[in-house]
Amino acid sequence: MPAPLPVTPDLIREAAARIRGFVRETPVLRPGLGCFGLDLELTLKLEHLQHGGSFKARGAFNTLLSQPVPAVGVIAASGGNHGIAVALAAQRLGAQAEIFVPAAAPAAKVERLRGLGATVHLHGANYAEALAASQQRAAETGALTVHAYDQESVLAGQGTLAQEWEQQAQLDTVLVAVGGGGLIGGMAAWYAGRVKVVAVEPFTAPTLFAARQAGQPVDVAVGGVAADSLGSRRIGELAFPVTQQHVATVVQVDDEAILSARRALWQQCRLLVETGGATALAALLSGQYQPQPGERVGVLLCGANTDPATLM
Repeated sequence: MPAPLPVTPDLIREAAARIRGFVRETPVLRPGLGCFGLDLELTLKLEHLQHGGSFKARGAFNTLLSQPVPAVGVIAASGGNHGIAVALAAQRLGAQAEIFVPAAAPAAKVERLRGLGATVHLHGANYAEALAASQQRAAETGALTVHAYDQESVLAGQGTLAQEWEQQAQLDTVLVAVGGGGLIGGMAAWYAGRVKVVAVEPFTAPTLFAARQAGQPVDVAVGGVAADSLGSRRIGELAFPVTQQHVATVVQVDDEAILSARRALWQQCRLLVETGGATALAALLSGQYQPQPGERVGVLLCGANTDPATLM
């Protein structure tokens, strides 16, 4: 008998009720046969149109709405998108936010954070170093920590995306990009085997692939074009058992496939996403994931916090 999972459909339903009115129901797009050169029934979930430019708003609002927020506010570490979501939720709910991001975080994301009124700390060379600094700061101030992916309320919030998508489209398979695992953990907990969940991650940030090989979360070296959003050093402890039970396979893609998918989304659908947001589609366009005849495939476009000038 499998061990109980840290996130359940009931927790996701509760999160959906809690965050209703604070997040958008994002649309789906059916590009049509032949789009991207694919002969299949494809559905794109346009979550990059979410408040804050990514799915992260769901977990951030669920966390802040599900527990008391101290007067000193909230604190988070992020490659950018999670920090934007936390800052957005804090601003909406009247709380202060401190966000720690790596020194190399994209300027577009740092500017957005400051525009939302957050105190931004540029610290360290990667997410792990920014996280350590944020944890030390939280211990000093007593601020509420909102983890980017390894927190029950965050996973439940991200799982509301799958609940919403299931109401919009009948799918056999969904392709989801993986960083720390909060998104795919929450979504897989909702689908619970009823829909095949395929994890997609860059070769240069193989957190879930390496964990599956080791049988447990392990540290990996991260880099590549999508590192600012998918560059967690290890898969989350909460998400990993969910992925073990309910994620069918892990597909890896290279940087050129990610960049090519990003360009294709703009050229063929006029959809502007960040590199992490295009990673799931890259699995299809590169042939790393090959659907069966008649398979109804959904691809999640998960983030759009990017500088349009970097598209070409």
